[in-house]
Amino acid sequence: MGLMLVKSDSVNNKTILDNFMIIKSYFSKLLALILVVVVGLVGCGSTTGLTGNYTQDTMTVLEKVQVAIALPTEISIEEKKEIQNETRAQINDYISRYRKNSNYGGLKSFTTMQTALNSLAGYYTSYGNRPIPDKLQKRLTQEFKQVEFALNKGY
Repeated sequence: MGLMLVKSDSVNNKTILDNFMIIKSYFSKLLALILVVVVGLVGCGSTTGLTGNYTQDTMTVLEKVQVAIALPTEISIEEKKEIQNETRAQINDYISRYRKNSNYGGLKSFTTMQTALNSLAGYYTSYGNRPIPDKLQKRLTQEFKQVEFALNKGY
């Protein structure tokens, strides 16, 4: 009978070990799935403050760009670079979010906004942190007014 107990215990131990391995496998797969979901959600988040609401995002970018083009000349180069980098990131996020979306890509507000943002991004690329010329500032201001008007009309 003593041998039978040992044999029975080893069978029970093997069953317990098998069950433990199955549970461990399920938990590791569940943990991997949770990590994929978390990384996916974090990766989809926007660090530029854009929400996915076209009108709100357009106004957010407009405000940020208007601040960037109206920077005082006495601001430090480091601060200017930081603001320009944030503005570029927001411009890139905005354009990439709405350019290929057929609901917005053909809107007057978007095409005008894209033209203005391309001008500003081109200036930043070519001239870095030099002050924005009055001519470009006036043109951007005029285009931004057109964008706001078009947004209010639903264009």
